[in-house]
Amino acid sequence: MRFADPKNDIAFKKIFGDETKTEVLISFLNSILDFKDSKLIKSVTIANPYQVPKIKDLKNTILDIKATNQDDEEFIVEMQVEKDKNFAKRSLYYTSKSYVAQIKKAEDYKKLKKVYFIGILDFAIFDTKDYISRHLILDEKTHKQEVKDFEFNFIELEKFNITLQECNTIAKKWIYFIQNAENFEMMPKEYEDIKEFKTAFETAKIYNWSEKELEVYDYVSMQEGKRLNEIETAHEDGIEQGIEQRNIEIAKNLLDVLENQTISLKTGLSEEFIESLRNI
Repeated sequence: MRFADPKNDIAFKKIFGDETKTEVLISFLNSILDFKDSKLIKSVTIANPYQVPKIKDLKNTILDIKATNQDDEEFIVEMQVEKDKNFAKRSLYYTSKSYVAQIKKAEDYKKLKKVYFIGILDFAIFDTKDYISRHLILDEKTHKQEVKDFEFNFIELEKFNITLQECNTIAKKWIYFIQNAENFEMMPKEYEDIKEFKTAFETAKIYNWSEKELEVYDYVSMQEGKRLNEIETAHEDGIEQGIEQRNIEIAKNLLDVLENQTISLKTGLSEEFIESLRNI
């Protein structure tokens, strides 16, 4: 593997949260939020820039990126691999908390600036077929956006099924990079002429990382694999328990018409267990 997986928490923050390479995050935000002309972000300040966390502290570390642009608008970017049915609620919590923290007293309402939430999910949570969805507060009848200070954007990687050759926008190229960078042997030609992508690929090169960074990266990867195995095992155990329970119900229904041996052949249950059912 030549490049790190950007879906790994540590790699994601190293690539997009480096305060010395903010052009990467700016490019990503401008493209995903479709900012143009006067809305283009020209500079950002990263509130929690990348630092190599200690493994023992990882469980208490929020590995999202919070940035503020020259208009004092705030951006929260989070990568979420493990499926979380409450992720939408969590995005509301993070965004509202960030909004409230902008002022110290109620009289300063006019100083409040817009907060954008960008969630990159390695799973699907909405019914729409679109891989990017934008959620605003709209008037129910007019559909006008009168309350403008919250905006939620979700990228569902599971729904992004296009080839690199079909990535005809910067936004699509960023999503493809996040989804597939770990599988590249070298930087594809489609990225060669774009400075921000060259920086991102250079940052993602595993052999440029320190021993400590690699240790944390591997630890996060192993923890993620462990969680997926636990989910899969629980699912399989649930299926097996369901099958066994169904066979028990079948056996109960056959007790009055068949002998133990025949019921055992039909259900896979032992004759001793079937006899115990008769004695209940």
